[in-house]
Amino acid sequence: MAHMQAASAENIRRDIENLNQFNATPGDGITRILFTDQELKAREYIKKRMEETGLEVKEDAIGNIFGTLKGSKPNLAPVWTGSHIDTVPHAGSFDGMTGVVGGLEALRIIKESGNTHSRNIQVIVFTSEEPTRFGKGCLGSRALAGDLTQGETTGLSDETGMTLAQVLDRLGYDKKQFPDIKKERGDVHGCVELHIEQGAVLENIGKKTGVVTAISAPTDLIIEVEGTQEHAGATPMPMRKDAMTAAARMILKIEELARTSDNPSTVATVGKLDIFPGATNVIPGKVRFTVDMRSDSFEEKEQILHKIQKNAEALVEIEGVRISVSIVSHEHPASADKHIVDVIRDVCQRQNKEYNVMVSGAYHDSMFVSRFAPFSMIFVPSRGGISHHKDEWTDYEDIASGVDVLAETLLIMSNEEVKQK
Repeated sequence: MAHMQAASAENIRRDIENLNQFNATPGDGITRILFTDQELKAREYIKKRMEETGLEVKEDAIGNIFGTLKGSKPNLAPVWTGSHIDTVPHAGSFDGMTGVVGGLEALRIIKESGNTHSRNIQVIVFTSEEPTRFGKGCLGSRALAGDLTQGETTGLSDETGMTLAQVLDRLGYDKKQFPDIKKERGDVHGCVELHIEQGAVLENIGKKTGVVTAISAPTDLIIEVEGTQEHAGATPMPMRKDAMTAAARMILKIEELARTSDNPSTVATVGKLDIFPGATNVIPGKVRFTVDMRSDSFEEKEQILHKIQKNAEALVEIEGVRISVSIVSHEHPASADKHIVDVIRDVCQRQNKEYNVMVSGAYHDSMFVSRFAPFSMIFVPSRGGISHHKDEWTDYEDIASGVDVLAETLLIMSNEEVKQK
């Protein structure tokens, strides 16, 4: 393998700052929602940068963008990298964009190194990793995995009532080609996604590289507790059926179940709480709250879910309330491919980079890619662990260091003749 130049932190900075211009909320973070004017302009910018890098550019029927660096044996299954360029409202500059811009930089230095590679190497912009516009995330990678069909695009609508199918049609995407999006196992040799950590583990342990062995998948619940709405002053404590009290006990139990789990990747969050009627002098008659539970073990999530349901049954008896537990989603975690993990670790060692083997608590497009291709991820540090916020920050030098690892990993994988399982 011929020597490759180091990735350019300046190139990365330039591309990320240029993407920042396509923003609906200047001065208040980055807001770039799927298929808005800002996101469409960002797409055009990335396609232009792909062409400038010498890549062949194509889009599929849901808007996934593919930039291809041709290999000597293009009929072999390609190697993938990439991420997304859409954001949540008032976000930072690095979530998703790091993987796209970093992927472009990795392909540039591979191309300019003169190293030969058998397989095509592709950098991909996955359509709408964030669920902001249509209420469901990872639209592009879901479609690639066969988890989003053309028919289902008619059932996803934004706040204006426009469906995803209508937006795709308005933008000129050919719905007749939608069935061609789906990939089968064997169509892709392997995928490595570069991403900011979105937590503070790497920063706290003083390491610049994370090697991801699994992606924790969410289980999302909506829990409703119904009691009796009564006067706060006139109802004695023993006579109350207070929905808020029962909900509070349940929330604390969920916290306890996550904290006492033997699996360190297991977390649970109650992020939204609605109290009815929501008056100071009224005993709440109904409480609705959400639960976001994640783990790299589906079995662990199953056990905790069972305990949550048993706790609900006990509280019905103790508090005299009614409780319903609705499962909104119950996703399977994704385990990274051991061979790709080993390749990344070997590259880190050759490049004298200290690394941490870790689980991703956030989920990414790679989770859906895992359904048809081997994968792993490379993490770079997030300052203060802040993400999905305007203060999100990763040093450009740290991204460049991650790109160095990514580029060598992609080159090695692109010269592998044997298909990964």
